[in-house]
Amino acid sequence: MDRRKSLKLIGGSVVGVAGLVFADWKWQIIDQLTHEGFFSLKEEQTIRAIADTIIPEGLPPILPSADAKPIGALSTGTHDYINKVIAQCYEPTDQELVKKELQKLINQDFLKLDRQAREKSLLNLESSEIESEVAFFKMMKSETITGFTTVKEVMVNYRNYQVAPGFYNGCVEVTQKA
Repeated sequence: MDRRKSLKLIGGSVVGVAGLVFADWKWQIIDQLTHEGFFSLKEEQTIRAIADTIIPEGLPPILPSADAKPIGALSTGTHDYINKVIAQCYEPTDQELVKKELQKLINQDFLKLDRQAREKSLLNLESSEIESEVAFFKMMKSETITGFTTVKEVMVNYRNYQVAPGFYNGCVEVTQKA
């Protein structure tokens, strides 16, 4: 193979990969600047991390089928449920509490912690002597569990939920006894 041609291909590949990295970096900045919603992007990421810490992805002890895939708070969209329920259903005082406690976690670099450190941090909130931290933890835990257990995937596949239980078989032969 021609040496110049090889160098051009390698150089083009390097420029292409660098361009992809730059494009990803650029999109992250654009997402942060143009993010809309009740929560900021960092707050939403923190809620996502909390939900993932409380209900991590994995297989349950009793599988609905042999080819069942691992599920968790993130794969079922529980974090989106939490975002919406807090933004639309909670009182303004509770919303302020959540935002304040999320900001504390962001300042402690909660997102950079590994799973065990996140668990420890959340358990510290649960056993804290500060009322607002305990209330925040209970609220997040409760909403995470509610959001996860009421999603269709869990209800139908793992709890055998049926929207309208019972069946009507109209064409059944009736036998008469005298």
